[in-house]
Amino acid sequence: MPIPLTGGLLSGQVRDAEGRPLPGAEISVFDRSSRRVAHSDSDPFGFFAAAVVPGEYRVRAEAGGYQTVHEAVEVEWGKHAQIGQLTLQPDETAQPPTPGIYDIDEDHTTISFVARHIAMSRVYGQFNVFQGQIQVAEPFEDSYVQVVIDAASVDTNVEVRDNHLRSPDFLDVERFPQIRFSSTRFSRRGGNRWVVDGELTLHGLTSDVQLETTFLGMQEWAGIRTGAVATTELHREHFTLNWQQMLARGLPVVGSTIDIRLDVQAILKGSGTHRTQ
Repeated sequence: MPIPLTGGLLSGQVRDAEGRPLPGAEISVFDRSSRRVAHSDSDPFGFFAAAVVPGEYRVRAEAGGYQTVHEAVEVEWGKHAQIGQLTLQPDETAQPPTPGIYDIDEDHTTISFVARHIAMSRVYGQFNVFQGQIQVAEPFEDSYVQVVIDAASVDTNVEVRDNHLRSPDFLDVERFPQIRFSSTRFSRRGGNRWVVDGELTLHGLTSDVQLETTFLGMQEWAGIRTGAVATTELHREHFTLNWQQMLARGLPVVGSTIDIRLDVQAILKGSGTHRTQ
């Protein structure tokens, strides 16, 4: 980043206790009155940078599963203040969920997707009917998750579009009424971040997918609950969803890449009942 004419630049790198770069750490920069003046995430190599006016600042670095770190820095006009490495130590209180079988709570879980429309706006949708279980093992790497989705429950809030998505052009729900995901491996990224590898069966074909997963901890409310957020990216061609109506300029009406997000709550079997609020 160039140093701004009206101020200076500060930068640094976030690493974990083993010295590995920590991407996605949340960086906040506060002035002397504790007002946040800059906010960003560390890049894939753990680096961050912010342009600020001259003054004294406090930099906070935090990431799920790690202890928060603060660092003081003074930025001078026309100069680059290099903080160096900020090392985040593991938060020993952030443990994987208690071993057992967890039923996914449909009332507090969302399976949503985003697709690009005519290379301009985004179309948002979700599946309203699904069920699944998470088997949390000891060690956690041996855990397993399975989800079954009713393909006909696709919902983008536009009836005509939903009917088209259910048609043979896309999901073909008459021939393939279910979408299934079964995990094959849990791998720790660091902190509360995990990768869940698995197989997704969609439109009659099975393809490998990888869920970037953040575990949100445990809570007790109408049972013992665990939460997680998982994201992945699908490509229609992998499942022969090749409907390619084009605009006059050759742009596809529906983009090839679909972003998937799962916001999950699951209840430890036998610990309580569903309670919607």
